[in-house]
Amino acid sequence: MAGSPSRMLKLLSLLQTRRDWPGRVLSERLKISDRTMRRDIDQLRELGYRIVAIKGPDGGYRLDAGSELPPLLFDDDQAVALAVALQAAAASGAADGETALRALQTVRQVMPARLRHRIDAMTFTTLPADAGTSVDAEVLIAVSTAVRAREILRFDYVSVGRDASAAPARRRVEPHHVVLGAGRWYLVAWDLDAEDWRVYRLDRLTPRVPTGPRFTPRTVPGGDVREFLAARFKGSDRGNRWPCTGEVVLELPADRVAPFVPDGIVEELGPDRCRLITGSWSWQALAASIGRFEVAITEVAPVELADAFRLLAQRFADAAERHRR
Repeated sequence: MAGSPSRMLKLLSLLQTRRDWPGRVLSERLKISDRTMRRDIDQLRELGYRIVAIKGPDGGYRLDAGSELPPLLFDDDQAVALAVALQAAAASGAADGETALRALQTVRQVMPARLRHRIDAMTFTTLPADAGTSVDAEVLIAVSTAVRAREILRFDYVSVGRDASAAPARRRVEPHHVVLGAGRWYLVAWDLDAEDWRVYRLDRLTPRVPTGPRFTPRTVPGGDVREFLAARFKGSDRGNRWPCTGEVVLELPADRVAPFVPDGIVEELGPDRCRLITGSWSWQALAASIGRFEVAITEVAPVELADAFRLLAQRFADAAERHRR
């Protein structure tokens, strides 16, 4: 039989994996008697773990949260995942970089050598989020708490492009989801004043207290918050697709086009030709994005895309003429 310290660590690991454990199941998993189980539970309680006894015919144990953070136990994969998450935390704006680094050093210090080697081998560099996009942890907690409690949230909001000297707008919303994407934190909410769904950036939001009354959650359009948010980023109110979609034939090999249009379709037409089907939020934006390939375009559809090419060509020609003068 394993020694008591080793057995207690295994017991603690089991208690951390689920909410309730029948005592009989724990005893069988550890191959110990009920008496030994009770003794190990008492020792863990003395170490600061709040383990509650569950009454009933199949009575057992539950690990509850306490007023202080006791020592935690992770298996190898969990420890590595935690270290990687801490390294990336600053880039997401969810944690202060220095705080995350100190936490990582604390975790690394108590790791066995085999895990330290794995962590050191996985050291990587994260690109910082755009300037000004970091989110205060208290803001993230306040908004997430309102989402979980289903309470109306009031906040001051500074829209993108708004004059910095102007007073922020005051909003009242039913908060539904907090989403992290591309280094930014967003709140998806039903705006009570606009009577419509809105997406707010958390780095431009200042919560006001107290929160309002509870609300009955609505269903996000389409039923999927990821699809809804992707559609809004594309400027579409008709699902997760671009409002303007067109196709062209480029005098360029398909493998030189595909890496630059991850959400488009590239069809090989020959060794030096391909068909590109892609979209954007406007016809002019679509034409400009296709123009970056700097090659001949032999086919264009639909006519709205061709008109956008003509408009941009005239605009560029006018700019060149003004420069020549």
